[in-house]
Amino acid sequence: MKKIKIWLKAFRLRTLPLSLSSVFTASALAVYFHIFDLKICLLVIVTTVLLQILSNLANDYGDAQKGTDNSNRIGPKRSIQSQEITQQKMLRAIIITAVLSFISGLLLIIIAFINDDLYNVFIFIFLGIASILAAVKYTMGKNPYGYSGMGDIFVFLFFGLVGVIGTYYLYAHSVVIEVFPASITIGLLSTAVLNMNNMRDEENDADCHKNTLVVLIGGDKAKYYHFSLIFLSFLSWLFFLLKLHTPLVYVSLIPFWVLFKNAFFVLYNSEKHLFDPELKKIALSTFFVSLLFFIGVLLSNVN
Repeated sequence: MKKIKIWLKAFRLRTLPLSLSSVFTASALAVYFHIFDLKICLLVIVTTVLLQILSNLANDYGDAQKGTDNSNRIGPKRSIQSQEITQQKMLRAIIITAVLSFISGLLLIIIAFINDDLYNVFIFIFLGIASILAAVKYTMGKNPYGYSGMGDIFVFLFFGLVGVIGTYYLYAHSVVIEVFPASITIGLLSTAVLNMNNMRDEENDADCHKNTLVVLIGGDKAKYYHFSLIFLSFLSWLFFLLKLHTPLVYVSLIPFWVLFKNAFFVLYNSEKHLFDPELKKIALSTFFVSLLFFIGVLLSNVN
């Protein structure tokens, strides 16, 4: 039981709702356009969860190897740092999770495109491999992109564009205009979570040569960047909802109250240790935006 708790802690389950935001958003659109498939939805959820766990384990391993996880880091202690899991065991877990992610993703692709041409199959296999590499290369390897200010771009791409548009394509085998502003919103909010995390650890990251975007532009500019991410995500989501002409989906605007409170909190606060609780608020608010949207679409279909 103790080992299970140790590994569950390493999986960082609190990050999973954010990763599922793209799934709920795209699946809600699939319900809206009457193309929802439960098998595809469940496999997307499994694959997404595995990829997020893979990313968490890889970050634990990579930051521990590079000395970024140390006593100066403000966030909660990770598994290798606290010596609960050895680097060798963590690396083994990373390999196993990567293999499971690939198998789950491959099964998803086969089911989604079983009667389709091979072009889509190969495209999504490529995207699957790219997602696995993106999860691992954030902090691992010789040139991790998270250490050179590229983390925000990759999070926006994979949590937003690839996550939402890719999931919708698995249902529809085509793309509609509505999916683009939805993917931009989820991408921007996911980037805000990363930015909040990087603002919290700015000083330690700079000392350890982890050149996140926050380190590169400075904490003050990062605050305005953060506010912009929240504000633009709201505009994009509002534009998205207006295109659907379904009143019940406007319930998904409620979590933006919490998101705007966070944006102003960041703008006028400089105590980094207070940033960690705010991370949960952004991540959960993003998840509830997508979940409430899903519920709104379901209720609209019932009516």
